[in-house]
Amino acid sequence: LIQCTNEMNVNIPQLADSLFERTTNSSWVVVFKSLITTHHLMVYGNERFIQYLASRNTLFNLSNFLDKSGLQGYDMSTFIRRYSRYLNEKAVSYRQVAFDFTKVKRGADGVMRTMSTEKLLKTVPIIQNQMDALLDFNVNSNELTNGVINAAFMLLFKDAIRLFAAYNEGIINLLEKYFDMKKNQCKEGLDIYKKFLTRMTRISEFLKVAEQVGIDRGDIPDLSQAPSSLLDALEQHLASLEGKKIKDSTAASRATTLSNAVSSLASTGLSLTKVDEREKQAALEEEQARLKALKEQRLKELAKKPHTSLTTAASPVSTAAGSIMTTPAIDIFSTPSSSNSTSKLPNDLLDLQPTFHPSVHPISAAAPQVGSTWGDPFSATVDSVDDAIPNLNPFLTKTNDAAHLSVSSDVSTFTNRTPTHEMFVGKVP
Repeated sequence: LIQCTNEMNVNIPQLADSLFERTTNSSWVVVFKSLITTHHLMVYGNERFIQYLASRNTLFNLSNFLDKSGLQGYDMSTFIRRYSRYLNEKAVSYRQVAFDFTKVKRGADGVMRTMSTEKLLKTVPIIQNQMDALLDFNVNSNELTNGVINAAFMLLFKDAIRLFAAYNEGIINLLEKYFDMKKNQCKEGLDIYKKFLTRMTRISEFLKVAEQVGIDRGDIPDLSQAPSSLLDALEQHLASLEGKKIKDSTAASRATTLSNAVSSLASTGLSLTKVDEREKQAALEEEQARLKALKEQRLKELAKKPHTSLTTAASPVSTAAGSIMTTPAIDIFSTPSSSNSTSKLPNDLLDLQPTFHPSVHPISAAAPQVGSTWGDPFSATVDSVDDAIPNLNPFLTKTNDAAHLSVSSDVSTFTNRTPTHEMFVGKVP
């Protein structure tokens, strides 16, 4: 399916609608697998797929889904409702910002670090909503009891790492601009930062569950929280803009606090980036190992068939280089035909007409040759021409002076014998 999303002749809406149709099934297994497949294509498929999902007015309407077939159906239905809500929120986020937060460029020159203040204050809450929907999946290690929910959790884990990395860089950019903002902007920025601290605690709990279910400790990043003194400095700066009395704080102490907070968040971002890069490297190594195995298998197959090249060279329909010959095969049961007919194959409508081949005969005075089928007037006598074309002129009457009248060199005799308009009919060149 991932390959299908990269093909230009594949109908992406039809592919997505087929997955949506599967989510109307009453079985939790079918619905859960459909959601996982959709999530997989959103992450690893062509961007056209998530673009189509973002363009739809409605996506998964599974807020009331319930599988009553068994006890496990009741338990899994809860996670289906939460999982579908996250996928909906992921598509809505793409619609609002026109890019996927889990795939944006990161670093000092990344998208979130270079964003302007106005755009940043509108974009970070969108990340918060998507992060809330992800963390609301709220599964513990005891509830990861089957392969279906484990697959969903692994996709959510990878999204959480990349999404929080973008979220963290947005907060760094916010803090660097905070002390230069206007009063209303500072108020919004302070509220965003307080929510960020709450989500950092929740993401830490999410990563603990990932560690308990067997994810390698090296694949789990270390989250470093900013010092609590930063929050105090942010609140005091906002209070000073509102005209309230605050403790006197020097610009140097404020700059030091900000620098320490940015350093802590930058180390967290670096840890998240290392985990992401390690995952990419592992995927590349896995792909290279797969290609190497396929290559070795192909070499073994070729080694088992050493006579392949000989058979190819001796084949009547191929050359030594393996290309197919275009010369038609000879049919020994067919009737003989002329060389011209075998050397040319009919390739258009005009070639369906009979080919005309005029026959050339030497002229002999003792035994004059009869004209061809079409009546060649320059290779036959007058009588033979008249016999071949008897009624070309209805006003012409044929005389019966002799059975065979040779062409005379006497012009006057020939003129009397033949009408003017057929004077050169029987003349021998």
